[in-house]
Amino acid sequence: MKKAIKKEARILGIDDAPFNKFKKGKCLVVGTIFRGGSYFDVLLSTKVTIDGSDSTKKVIELVNKTRHKPQLQAIIIDGIALAGFNILDVEKIHKQTKLPVIVVIRRMPDIANIKRILKKIGKQDRIKLLDKAGTPIKIGKIYCQLTGITKAKAEEIIKLTCTRSYIPEPIRVAHIIASGIVKGESKGKA
Repeated sequence: MKKAIKKEARILGIDDAPFNKFKKGKCLVVGTIFRGGSYFDVLLSTKVTIDGSDSTKKVIELVNKTRHKPQLQAIIIDGIALAGFNILDVEKIHKQTKLPVIVVIRRMPDIANIKRILKKIGKQDRIKLLDKAGTPIKIGKIYCQLTGITKAKAEEIIKLTCTRSYIPEPIRVAHIIASGIVKGESKGKA
């Protein structure tokens, strides 16, 4: 018999803050740890370089340095990139944190177009990271890329954490906090 995800399993959601894509610099990244989709427990933050290549390292550090890591069951990230084209190596995050990674995407992305843009702006080396993340699959009303987790377990986690919208609560709240800090007030739409 397969072990079900507990109702209060701790899940880390990660999202980046709004940023000016025409300026160089850093972008705030917020992580929220929820018990299931109901109880917000912990706020984490870091900064990554806009269009840089440090997002993977920063996410791994964020996860591995928190004293709450032993309780975490999964990482949910809003999109495969933070701060523009700072594309995540989800395999590396999974291996170095020993946690499953679920990348959440609201709509099916045009991967071919993203690859064309990366080539055009001279960042073709990041295409392999897109390929490593795998093809997005539909779970509920969203698309997900899964690393270190089965579709069945990911469906359980998505169902557990989607309590107020079709977006998992940990990333929905991370988005609200990040945009509120940067813009002074969030729009409340994640």
